[in-house]
Amino acid sequence: MRPPTVALFDIDGTLVKSDGVGRRSINRAFEAEFGRADACDGFRFDGLTDRLIARRGLSAIGQPATEENIARLLSAYLVALESEVTRASTAQYSLHAGMETAILRAKQAGIAVGLGTGNILDGARLKLEKVGVYHHFEFGGFGSDAEDRVELVRCGAERGAARLDVPLRDCRVVVIGDTPHDVRAAQGIGAECIGVGTGSYSAAELLAHGASRAFADFADPAAIDALLGA
Repeated sequence: MRPPTVALFDIDGTLVKSDGVGRRSINRAFEAEFGRADACDGFRFDGLTDRLIARRGLSAIGQPATEENIARLLSAYLVALESEVTRASTAQYSLHAGMETAILRAKQAGIAVGLGTGNILDGARLKLEKVGVYHHFEFGGFGSDAEDRVELVRCGAERGAARLDVPLRDCRVVVIGDTPHDVRAAQGIGAECIGVGTGSYSAAELLAHGASRAFADFADPAAIDALLGA
């Protein structure tokens, strides 16, 4: 018998191929608010939370990373993100292979399906409404909950357990992600991690970082079996 299960999906590189929409949006926000579109040029975004990206970008251009400046930047980011997502073509912006099937199969199996993402809540909504799947995710852990990925995944797991009306300690928790940050976050709360090689890291690299299982993408039936605990 399958234990009560919470599944937490990452967004960028995991659920969605976004063709740099997030980076273009944060660059536009920095340019609009601080006159510097190059604030984030010195680091990768893979696996980082929106708040941490904002903090690092502010520090890179010599601006204090105060709560006021982070909030100001992220507000401008959401305006830019809505514009970028709206005009992105389906060739540029789409669900990765097998993901909609995975979501639906998990829900049919009684799994609590949520998000575990560094995106702030409204950013997650904009990105997933574009591909028509936001309504499937009734809870999650977000970059607006915590800057640290372990803690935001913990938030998502707790909310999923509450949806199932069982204690978190009695749940199987599965994090689905495309970066070593997702793997470490899962390990940080004692969860499984299913890695997908649809971002900047291959399935083999994610296994080397400690993923429980890893697949090229969710078009592989074995990936869905792993999610379902088969």
